[in-house]
Amino acid sequence: MYNKKSKIELKNILEKEQFDRITCSFYKYCLIENPDNLRNKLYLDLKDLKILGRIYVSKEGINAQISIPEHSLKDFRSYIHSINAFKEIKFKHAIEEGTSFLKLKILVRDEIVAYKLPQDSYDMNKIGLHLKPIDFNRSIKEKDSIVVDMRNYYECEVGRFKDAVIPDAHFSKELLPKVAEILKGKEDKKVHLYCTGGIRCEKASSYLIKKGFKDVYQLEGGIIQYAHDMKKNNLKSEFIGKNFVFDDRMGERVTKDIIGQCHQCKVASDNHKNCKNDSCHLLFIQCDKCAKKFNDCCSDVCNDFMQLDIEERKKIRKDKNKKVSSTKLSTKFRPKLYKLFNYWE
Repeated sequence: MYNKKSKIELKNILEKEQFDRITCSFYKYCLIENPDNLRNKLYLDLKDLKILGRIYVSKEGINAQISIPEHSLKDFRSYIHSINAFKEIKFKHAIEEGTSFLKLKILVRDEIVAYKLPQDSYDMNKIGLHLKPIDFNRSIKEKDSIVVDMRNYYECEVGRFKDAVIPDAHFSKELLPKVAEILKGKEDKKVHLYCTGGIRCEKASSYLIKKGFKDVYQLEGGIIQYAHDMKKNNLKSEFIGKNFVFDDRMGERVTKDIIGQCHQCKVASDNHKNCKNDSCHLLFIQCDKCAKKFNDCCSDVCNDFMQLDIEERKKIRKDKNKKVSSTKLSTKFRPKLYKLFNYWE
């Protein structure tokens, strides 16, 4: 049970749809005795509702980011709430709409957030106090308050709460130990955690409580709900810039502030993209000028590689022993291409 269509075919199908879609997310930490059975059931049922997106299922719960046909939204909500473990799940709608997903992918994982923590390092029965966005706004301004971004560094590059602690972590498994290290000696402070939709703060808050932190709070609904509530109540957003998202939109604008920089020329930019060279696929920030100069690639090396005919590119990918010197690339680019494909002399 999985998609067999190419990306081009999937895009064509999406373009022919005669209805609008809504992007939303939801999660819940709860006991799921047989994740494989649930995964199979969800795939068959959601496929019938034309749901697209990415869902992780594990024994500890569910984490989903999905695209729903607008006319199926009510049926979808009813379906999810009909599952005993998910009766109280809350749904968060995207800040900005756009093409978010092309296919439905449901995976069984060990964790719904890949922190890879020892089980004795947290207790999900003891988590931080949830604060609604308006209360979070007030609380972070109080004395002895600390705001901590519980996302990876590249997400924080384009948007964050003002004066937030930004851990230098590029993977979820690095995040919590680095946060604990940064906050060491501040166990009596009021620690406020936030992330995209709230899920990463659940286990993070439990981990910090186990470490001895006394006042741990988390932003209910994450940045997504925060942005909606600030707009609804006509309040000033303490979060500035873009909210990075893990789908084809790459980001949702919360405020007009552009706090990121093009990784190539350093001009102000907050447009994330993946390098056009699929053999690299590096996630980076690129301004419009550099996008034109490098043809949506992260470097001259990848740009030059993409100029080769498709058969030549296939040969380089396929033959691990092939010498880069046999390609049409200039000598100065060969060392990087060796590194890119693990071709070492």
